[in-house]
Amino acid sequence: MGKKWKNYQPRLDDLISLRQASKISGLTTNHLRLMISREKLWAWKIDSLWVTTKEALEDYLKNRDKPGRKPQKFLN
Repeated sequence: MGKKWKNYQPRLDDLISLRQASKISGLTTNHLRLMISREKLWAWKIDSLWVTTKEALEDYLKNRDKPGRKPQKFLN
């Protein structure tokens, strides 16, 4: 997460559950929780429910590392 998310305070209307985030992104809730624990996705825990925002989810999806082999850099 970038500096933008450090003091992020979303409006209550913008909060979505991880289940909703999972449906939007196609990622599992377990994967989203893992990304939260690695501080790759902004989220807030309210009692036992994790919530995030569409904005935070879109930012994560745009900036995440894709799985698989990384392209090799050629030396001149």
